Amino acid sequence: MVLRLRDVTVRYGDAVAVDAAVDRVSLDLAPGQVLAVLGPSGCGKSTLLRAVAGLEPLSSGSISFDGKDLAGTPTHRRGFALMFQDGQLFAHLTVARNVAYALRLRRTPSAQVAVRVQELLELVGLSGFGDRLPGTLSGGERQRVALARALAVEPRLILLDEPLSALDATLRERLAGDLREILHAAGTTALLVTHDHEEAFALADRLAVMRDGRVVQSGDIDEVWREPVDEDTALFLGYARVLRDDAARLVLEAAGLAPAPAVAVRRSALVVDDAGPVRARVESARVTPEQVRLVVQVEGVGAVDAVAALGSRVAPGDEVTVRVDVTRLAVLPITTGP
Repeated sequence: MVLRLRDVTVRYGDAVAVDAAVDRVSLDLAPGQVLAVLGPSGCGKSTLLRAVAGLEPLSSGSISFDGKDLAGTPTHRRGFALMFQDGQLFAHLTVARNVAYALRLRRTPSAQVAVRVQELLELVGLSGFGDRLPGTLSGGERQRVALARALAVEPRLILLDEPLSALDATLRERLAGDLREILHAAGTTALLVTHDHEEAFALADRLAVMRDGRVVQSGDIDEVWREPVDEDTALFLGYARVLRDDAARLVLEAAGLAPAPAVAVRRSALVVDDAGPVRARVESARVTPEQVRLVVQVEGVGAVDAVAALGSRVAPGDEVTVRVDVTRLAVLPITTGP
């Protein structure tokens, strides 16, 4: 592992702060991987990122990179780059001069700077934008410039602090895929913090879910997605609700799975299908660009979300049958709710 955190704790005052601290966090990040730390606002993820950057002192624990303990190593000597959600570009400098800024601070020869800037603008899909000012760019273009600037000095690690949160949903989704390709093309190791699970899934190879200052689960993206450690984690990852007891048993049986005390279901877990084994009554229907979203009443389960194909003629009061998509379920090992 290139980055290793062991029992990292950041305290403010005499105790671990409730809304912004880190409590005994241990994580590993391999070379060339992108790790996303996912959690709600105030869970401590940005404090953790700042600790890795050397901007927050540790109360206990250790952070090492490439086998070397970073205790006592100042921020500017760690060889890391930090990219914020707003990019923080210099408004009076052109795109090329923004990208070249750190290179010029290092007194890199001008010819080398020019070549490197051109390489980076090509990498982030902004060839020909070098003479533009940041104010003439879209939000997504500005974030690409910020990423190019962060990559300019070939950092050992890039730290991304909610890099897409300032963008609208459509642009955020499109740029997330582009950023992932850019990071992998550059062979960059990255640590990302975000509150948006879609952003984390789109950008990262591995995921750590953080709550109340602690990492409650970590692993490969698909592993965490398929096997959330508890109800709170499942709901935060985007599962719509958790069914328990008889309701869980009925849904799991329809999916061909063994009984369990609780199961988390996505909004699209129940699908209207003439051959489906479960009878339901439609309570509401709403057409979206991709499917018809329903709320259906299932005996023994109650009101749950379901979906139907576009063009389906379903309306409140209709009796339908549904099947259960096993890929949209997560059996929970423990429950935390009532």
